[in-house]
Amino acid sequence: MRGELIRVLSAVEEKANELKMDGFEPDIVLFGKEAYEFLKAQVDAEFGGDEKVTEISGLKVKLLEELGKDAVVIDSKMLGVGLGGAKRIRVIKD
Repeated sequence: MRGELIRVLSAVEEKANELKMDGFEPDIVLFGKEAYEFLKAQVDAEFGGDEKVTEISGLKVKLLEELGKDAVVIDSKMLGVGLGGAKRIRVIKD
């Protein structure tokens, strides 16, 4: 289980760093419902408890059910202003 949590954390950090290299300031990770439940199960297994996950790798966590098994790291100030500002992650691999 720990490996899956590390994989998700690494993917979020990688996408955030890619955005930073493109001149963006990522501040939010949008998780699909299934992806969030997967992340929460990993965190609960690793640390115990049953609390909501509100932050990952220094980024706020928000739920956007339509993303399903994926997550998107975004710069909320730049999203929609022009091209870029978001990077998608496959959280649950089929």
